Amino acid sequence: MNTKPAQVFSSHGDGRFKPSQFRKIGQNVIFEPGVLVFHPENIEIGNNVYFGHNTIIKGYHQNRFTIDSNTWIGQNCFLHAAGGLFIGESVGIGPMVTIITSQHLADRIDRPIITTGLKFAPVTIGDGADIGCGSIILPGVKIGKGAIIGAGAVVTGDIPNLETWAGVPARKLKKRG
Repeated sequence: MNTKPAQVFSSHGDGRFKPSQFRKIGQNVIFEPGVLVFHPENIEIGNNVYFGHNTIIKGYHQNRFTIDSNTWIGQNCFLHAAGGLFIGESVGIGPMVTIITSQHLADRIDRPIITTGLKFAPVTIGDGADIGCGSIILPGVKIGKGAIIGAGAVVTGDIPNLETWAGVPARKLKKRG
């Protein structure tokens, strides 16, 4: 197996930021200590948004990262927007949630996966949804309005409006209402 890397790694920076660097930032946006932000120039944040301690907000040099108003994001989250990330209004995201918008293609068996190309796919979280602690949302997923994702779930496919899903992989538990 050829283990030579396809490229030399480089730093993404230290994640320090100023509110003026964002593409758009609303009023009463709270960043607790330890929050890191990368590529704020591609990030739009509405009003009254909270980011918990040590969250990593990973914008990207392409695509958009949008968070609507009245959204709460818990501590130690990793939000990755290389493929585009859209978080609706009044969304709750529990601590330690991971949202990923790209993955390696793994299309070659003659070299390490890390050296293969990337596939980008946006993630959308609808208004009023709630994402439980420690959940993982994979590339290309759409979570409907008012949906609930149980703690620790791994979401690999779309979730309809007003449904509750949990497990690994996530599966439907019930319809709300």
